[in-house]
Amino acid sequence: MSAFTLNRRTLLKSAAIGSLGLTTGLLTQRSAFAADLTIGIIYVGSRDDYGWNQAHAVAAKALAAVPGVKVVEEENVPETVAVSKTMESMVELDGAGLIFATSFGYYSPFMVDAAKKYPDVQFRHAAPLWTDKDPKNAGSYFGYLDQAHYIDGIAAGLSTKSNKLGFVAAKPISSVLSNINSFTIGARKVNPNATVQVIFTGDWSMPVREAEATNALIDAGCDVITCHVDSPKTVIQNAEAKGVKSCGHNASQADLAPKGFITGAEYKWETIYKQYADTLTKGGELPNFLSGGYDLDFVQNTPYGAGATPEAIKAADAAKVEMKAKVPVFVGPLKDNTGKEVIPAGTSHAPYDPWIDQINFLVEGVTGSIT
Repeated sequence: MSAFTLNRRTLLKSAAIGSLGLTTGLLTQRSAFAADLTIGIIYVGSRDDYGWNQAHAVAAKALAAVPGVKVVEEENVPETVAVSKTMESMVELDGAGLIFATSFGYYSPFMVDAAKKYPDVQFRHAAPLWTDKDPKNAGSYFGYLDQAHYIDGIAAGLSTKSNKLGFVAAKPISSVLSNINSFTIGARKVNPNATVQVIFTGDWSMPVREAEATNALIDAGCDVITCHVDSPKTVIQNAEAKGVKSCGHNASQADLAPKGFITGAEYKWETIYKQYADTLTKGGELPNFLSGGYDLDFVQNTPYGAGATPEAIKAADAAKVEMKAKVPVFVGPLKDNTGKEVIPAGTSHAPYDPWIDQINFLVEGVTGSIT
């Protein structure tokens, strides 16, 4: 966190920035730059975490290169009243017309309250939480990363020698389970002998447990490791140190594993950010909810690393074409890992079917439990 950031917060707290004289001055300043758009982006962790925050920071860098757009950022902002102060300073001091609050806990009450306080500013949050009961100048955006994890699974299934794949996951919630299941379905599509062993750590950022889980999976014979945690850095580095292959999550971890990296599932927030900026600079209105996957260029896969076999690359490239064409991943007959049929024969769920957002099971081929 920069000294300037700290000074902005101190100013807001001690100088009564909402006073009539200062507010008038700020409004005059904002009017002078009316032709430009200032966008504020807030991160719960470090921008270079090799994970969730870095995925947004990569997009922020691309957005800052757009003519007429200015980007202001603040990292390591807790999911507390601290984020309220940050949003306030971005509006009052920087003249932000659009704010991206990128962490789950920022939404309610903090972003919702800020949207009510500043009705002329647009607020968007990186999770599908907005409802029509919330302020109309607020909204959600999201990418369906399960589609990219399906491609990871195909590449992993053709890059393993032991047929044992490992998955380090934070919590057994639907978004995580859909990624685990998509990865497994992809792996078993090209390698029916492949299995996926899952270990849940219990939270989004627990490096010690993530290291322990990675080591346990490797000790169990897994020769490809992937994950769904905020920062995959610990998982990928441990896998590389133990001489096993890996697939990434959220952002690119390719340079952490020069010998064993296969590919990774990445958000491409740049697409959404640029769409928002283009709409606002042209005087348009933003949608309250925006989501998509491969077909809309909202998600992508990291370029292949040394761990990917030629067969894996060929099959994964073919799967990318399928995802862009919205070919379903969840197709019946499909059983969960207790033997219960969850999708009957002749039935499938399209990529954006709400059914996927409510997955509460692990598919056949996964070793692990959500209870």
